Amino acid sequence: MLGMSRTVRQGKTAEYEFMQLRQLPNGVLAFVPQPSGRPPTTFQLVSMNEFEAVFENLAHDFPQRVTYSRPEESRLLARIEGTRNGASRRIEFNFSRVSCEQPATSAK
Repeated sequence: MLGMSRTVRQGKTAEYEFMQLRQLPNGVLAFVPQPSGRPPTTFQLVSMNEFEAVFENLAHDFPQRVTYSRPEESRLLARIEGTRNGASRRIEFNFSRVSCEQPATSAK
């Protein structure tokens, strides 16, 4: 599975990230992000249930853990966490389902 995100500030792309969910040769599922052109990092699945998947790479600088959870049917919570310079950090990204209706166009 492939994904992509971008952060836009004042009409210009400030950051972007390509993401993959893939099965590694050892059979383990992995999350593989590649932010803003940097090399990809592999986070292996360490736990998963119906509502949450947790991926880890304890050798990575930050984050060491990436979690995706679905607290409600129409919401997704992505969380990155770990330590950086000896301090614990946690950043959350909340997503909600929105309508993607097309605006009405006039017939000519």
